[in-house]
Amino acid sequence: MHYQPMTEEDKRQMLVEIGVSSFNDLISKIPKSLRNPKMQIPEGLSEIEIQRLLKEFGSKNATSKDYLSFMGGGSYEHFIPAAVAQITGRQEFYTAYTPYQPEAAQGTLQAIYEFQSLITELTGLDISNASHYDGSTSMAEAALLALRHTDRTKILVARSVHPHYRQVLKTYLEGTHYEIEEFDFQPDKTFNRKDFSEKVKENVAGAIFQTPNFFGVVENLEGISEELHAQGALLIMVGHPLAMSVVKSPGEWGADVACGEGQPLGIPLQFGGPYLGYFSTTRALMRRIPGRLCGLTQDSDGKRAYVLTLQAREQHIRRERAASNICTNQALCALAACVYMTLLGKEGMREVGELNLDRANYLRQKISEIKGFTVDLKAPIFNEFVVKSQKTFAEIQKKLAPNKILPGIDLSIFYPQMENYFLICATETKTKEDLDHFVEALSQC
Repeated sequence: MHYQPMTEEDKRQMLVEIGVSSFNDLISKIPKSLRNPKMQIPEGLSEIEIQRLLKEFGSKNATSKDYLSFMGGGSYEHFIPAAVAQITGRQEFYTAYTPYQPEAAQGTLQAIYEFQSLITELTGLDISNASHYDGSTSMAEAALLALRHTDRTKILVARSVHPHYRQVLKTYLEGTHYEIEEFDFQPDKTFNRKDFSEKVKENVAGAIFQTPNFFGVVENLEGISEELHAQGALLIMVGHPLAMSVVKSPGEWGADVACGEGQPLGIPLQFGGPYLGYFSTTRALMRRIPGRLCGLTQDSDGKRAYVLTLQAREQHIRRERAASNICTNQALCALAACVYMTLLGKEGMREVGELNLDRANYLRQKISEIKGFTVDLKAPIFNEFVVKSQKTFAEIQKKLAPNKILPGIDLSIFYPQMENYFLICATETKTKEDLDHFVEALSQC
């Protein structure tokens, strides 16, 4: 807005219209203590003093660099090559914003296009968008796609899907005519197939599964897509992207939409965000993709050019037909994931996946040998697994704190019936010595 100066006559006329004689009369009912409050602001600091103060504040935080962390549950500690930060830190990427002008944003658009291509290859589906805010919003958008595409009112969700994701979905659908129905999991933490099948009705738009699920178990989804498709419903799969290098991809399971958290692909833990929600689907559903989509074409001179395409957002088409506009400059996070996957390549991605399998299964076996701890050794897992203890998680946590060990996540927070159960994660960042040290410390609890 341009600056619009007011003359004294303008001010007088405004006060007359309001019905007061002066500005002081206008604020006369506001307590004097609030009109000119005395701000208890200390004197300014020099740059070196500010740096020292910030370092002091920062030292109060406990990070996975200071502690031996076995926490997972949606945010994972993975090794990130130094080149990822070096490339994403370049100013042409670091300061770039929404690429609405393709002639001025070819670099950003190409990075988006490459990210989309890699995600489709990873998930085994036809087309990917340029990402969402995080895994939970990506899943919620997938549910909306299914509801709108089928013109139905109910979405099924496994209770083994991340609790935070299910909460976000409920928030999305609050106040709408849409309905969420959950189906339970079994004692071995896999979804209850009987409960699921009984709830697949004609009004169901789709069903959401997570594999590996929140408990770390790799689900067997044999026949699920066929069962849903027979009813005209869609299969939505949430998954850990690195797990797709060693287990079946969503495309191989017959999924219609694959979505989830891309943080494991070269993005640090960083207090829970910003993260990266990946989203891919089939060609049949591509015109319902929410967010931003980059395509490859040719300019008027026949040269390769990148553009935003199939822009099904409210500023491009009729609002009632528009998909969600849930995207911002997530391109920086997408670029980090793109660089990470490119540096590792297919073999590298598979090696990281195999290391996660190895570490988690080794640790699970060792913990099962400790008295007072129970672990299911039969369930197929990726890098997380559930442990039941005779002691409370709070006791274990307190006992291990002096050793600077974070033992995992208390599952009773999300599932009250799972008292004394906790979730442990072991990725490629943990050495055999780390795992043995944890097992030794746990045996003393």
